[in-house]
Amino acid sequence: MTCNWQALDVAGRFLQKTTPLAGLVVVQRVPRHDDRGSLERLFCDDIFYQCGITKAIKQINRTVTRRSGTLRGLHFQHPPHAEAKVVQCLRGAVFDIALDLRRDSPTFLHWYGERLSADNGVALVIPEGFAHGLQTLEDNTELLYLHTAAYCPSAEGGVAPLDPRLDIRWPMPISEISERDLSHPSLPVDFAGIVA
Repeated sequence: MTCNWQALDVAGRFLQKTTPLAGLVVVQRVPRHDDRGSLERLFCDDIFYQCGITKAIKQINRTVTRRSGTLRGLHFQHPPHAEAKVVQCLRGAVFDIALDLRRDSPTFLHWYGERLSADNGVALVIPEGFAHGLQTLEDNTELLYLHTAAYCPSAEGGVAPLDPRLDIRWPMPISEISERDLSHPSLPVDFAGIVA
């Protein structure tokens, strides 16, 4: 699929492209350079509102993953603690995926993957009703997550990242995965989705 980038602001600090999954958006930061170095905006409320982040950011998390090939996910939160999130890579690179779990969505159980890296300045804007997961492509990869809901352990949900029904094509052999993520169940055949 060929996607065209479109400017989200007059200054051209952010570009956007759509994905085949409704509401899932890819945003690219456009840094400004001069003799001193560079400046890039990581977040702008007005810009991300255009991309579907209509609730306030409630929590910001940072992860550092030591080994390439590490798999994290697939994670989501059940309503009423469902969250939209923006995922950005500050160092290294990941293959980042979002899985549509929205009941009655035309792309129910479809996934989309995007390479996020410190070099490409690309972020994935994930709406409520999606599960999120990733695989690191480089050692010592650092990610920044912006969430519209605080983490709520009782609302936590997970999907097995190796569920054969999903056929997610991870780009590398898996070097590490947590016991927690390995324990996520495969989706039952009668899984009807979640209400976002």
